Amino acid sequence: MARPVQSLPDVLVLGAGGTLGIAWLRGLIAGLEEAGGLDLRRCEYFVGTSAGAYVAAHLAAGRPAADLEALHDISAEVPIDDEPPGPLRRLAGSGGRVAAAATAPLVPLALRATRAPGAAARAAILRTARRPKARDLDLGAYTERLGSFDGRLRVTAVDRSSGRRVVFGSPGAPTAGVAEAVLASCSVPWLFAPVAIGGREYVDGGVWSLSNLDAAPAGRQSEVLALLPTFGRGGPGRSAAGLLRAAGQAAGLAELQVLRARGARTRIVAPDAGCMKAMGTNLMDGAHRGAVVAAGRVQGRRLAG
Repeated sequence: MARPVQSLPDVLVLGAGGTLGIAWLRGLIAGLEEAGGLDLRRCEYFVGTSAGAYVAAHLAAGRPAADLEALHDISAEVPIDDEPPGPLRRLAGSGGRVAAAATAPLVPLALRATRAPGAAARAAILRTARRPKARDLDLGAYTERLGSFDGRLRVTAVDRSSGRRVVFGSPGAPTAGVAEAVLASCSVPWLFAPVAIGGREYVDGGVWSLSNLDAAPAGRQSEVLALLPTFGRGGPGRSAAGLLRAAGQAAGLAELQVLRARGARTRIVAPDAGCMKAMGTNLMDGAHRGAVVAAGRVQGRRLAG
């Protein structure tokens, strides 16, 4: 049985996972709140990537998970067959190989060594994105309810030209509003147009990593709780979701070692078997939202002990 989640972490990390990742996070957090009284809005820091950025910004603004609205249903624009688009296949495969190599004993050194070539590869792949078919991502009224960066929230995105990660809200990061940073973090290449901020274009933070655990402002004795929609086990290995999970888990395990090297105590929670079944193989299929929220709530209640 999974260890209960009963105490408030210092840092809450929320990973990527598409429309159904938001649904799982919404249900899981609501279940933790309902059964355990755990108010994750009170965390000292938040790190969000893509779907996780959408939820993290909502919590950092002081809003309950139960009030979250789902992203617009874009499943009609996303391939639902078992063979993901070529660029996604290359990106997932490259990310998985780099991250697997980085799980060597000298992980921090290995990660630094792979930053430059990894960024160059991402930039080259991102340049293949077809702009004419991309459309602007619209989060509707959601963006009107977000506050401003106050030092607690970190939102990851990727600079389209350089291929490098940018963590909006962190010290030294480019100036951005929370709403535009979240838009950038959620702008999946080949589906949505890049988001322009300060004269540069940014895309989904999941292009760099589906978890970005190492972006957590955590040091010795810090408690980090990571809720990662793509860490669940199962699913066809050649499906888009299967490839993303494989690459994301390899990168996440490398980043986990980085946090542990800093002395942080980190707990990862992934979708359980019931949630994985509800999610299926297409993380953008909005038709499964209700089932995933319900399954996530059950898992959250169980985790609350």
